Amino acid sequence: MLDLFTDDTRRNPFSLYAEMRAKAPVLHVPPLDLWMIFDYEGVKRALHDHDTWSSIVTTQTGPTPDWLVFSDPPRHTLLRNIIQRAFTPRSIANLEPRIRELSRELVDGVIERGEMDLVKDYAEPLPTMVIAEMIGIPVADRPRFVRWSEIILNLSYTMSGGEAATRAVAEHAALKEEMHAYVDDLCTARKKAPKGDLLTRLVEAEVDGERLTGEEILGFFQLLLVAGTETTTNLLGNTILSFFEHPDELARLEADPARLLPTTIEEVLRYRTPVSMVFRAAKRDVMIHGQTIPAGKFVLLLMGSANRDPKQFQDPDTFDVGRDPNPHIAFGHGIHFCLGASLSRLEAKVAIPDLLSRLRGLAPASDAPWQPRKALHVHGPARLPVRFEPGKQLAVAI
Repeated sequence: MLDLFTDDTRRNPFSLYAEMRAKAPVLHVPPLDLWMIFDYEGVKRALHDHDTWSSIVTTQTGPTPDWLVFSDPPRHTLLRNIIQRAFTPRSIANLEPRIRELSRELVDGVIERGEMDLVKDYAEPLPTMVIAEMIGIPVADRPRFVRWSEIILNLSYTMSGGEAATRAVAEHAALKEEMHAYVDDLCTARKKAPKGDLLTRLVEAEVDGERLTGEEILGFFQLLLVAGTETTTNLLGNTILSFFEHPDELARLEADPARLLPTTIEEVLRYRTPVSMVFRAAKRDVMIHGQTIPAGKFVLLLMGSANRDPKQFQDPDTFDVGRDPNPHIAFGHGIHFCLGASLSRLEAKVAIPDLLSRLRGLAPASDAPWQPRKALHVHGPARLPVRFEPGKQLAVAI
């Protein structure tokens, strides 16, 4: 049976992706009764055509959470319009000075040591702190925030079934009650005393007389815990992994950072897609590449494979920091295009130069294969030990 979820395959799924695109771009996996789509054309079509493909999915362990990403029009349209009022480009751009401060503080915490776990010491805490502050979570509650995120990410095991899936659903059900009480308290406090945070904007946002319900705010809160942190964590870890494997491309970036930093970020998103697969369900029988996917069936769209499709990208297995154009679909496509894409790009724009300029001689600290992230639908390292030349803290924050 095809198994995408072994550690070896999750570290390097790309040869398997290439084989499947060539032999079976649409594949049925009978033991799990799910379908997979591997090629760019098929994946992009499914992401775009919400009249044919539903984001409301039922796995072996039951329906997916009641979140924005697992909704269809017209409800999706209403929710997204309301949330966009709170998640504005200006509010994202205004975060840049604070992201720079947080990045500097994290590097200051390790720079004198000459070694660190790049994921645990930097790539995880940076987006977590940014999202926590953006939402308006008190500093003292951040450990709880991290625990919640880990439990929610474990829902990815519902796609593979078995004991891990059952346990993940049970843990999430218990967590939801805890989070419901917490978010209700925060919303009540914001109604009484509004602040300049995302939670206040969500409580106050209104479109055509409609506001978000408490359940809808909770759903978006849960989604932010995952989408607002995991994508950036993997983007940063995958950037450093790519440079370790391709030092000549790092030299290119360092020789012309103003021009190549934006294209570098997009190439990492394509080359090592952080969220490598998403769920859909066929609303009706769908013919694609000569295969008929029956109505109601659970489908995995392999964006990590689509972004390596040679029919769309020249030399797709080459890491090219100057690649342009680069029409990757790492953030999705169509009505479900990631609301947090601009935030993730901004965090990478700050973090990558900060890491490369301050951690001189950055190199792997271990020859052991890197351990994949726990969530099955993402691609990136759970740990990344690195060494560098010890430096000094920067006494004055930006």
